[in-house]
Amino acid sequence: EYTSPAIERSVLLRMGFSSLEAQAIVTRCQERDLLPHGAGHVVYKLSVEKGLPLRDAGLKLMEGELLDDAAALFVKEDAP
Repeated sequence: EYTSPAIERSVLLRMGFSSLEAQAIVTRCQERDLLPHGAGHVVYKLSVEKGLPLRDAGLKLMEGELLDDAAALFVKEDAP
């Protein structure tokens, strides 16, 4: 609601991802309606939850490997 794909790509660039990687991660987040949580936040929470370095979590998300896990993290958070 308060962000855009361009802002989220910028956040990911500052986290060390390349432009192409950032675009792919943002696209994956959009596919699962996770963008309102922030793509960087999704990568960070996934990293913490799975015990992975930030970069590895982002690359796995980019490849579509951890999309279900990422979505589940934010479903729990949204539940009343």
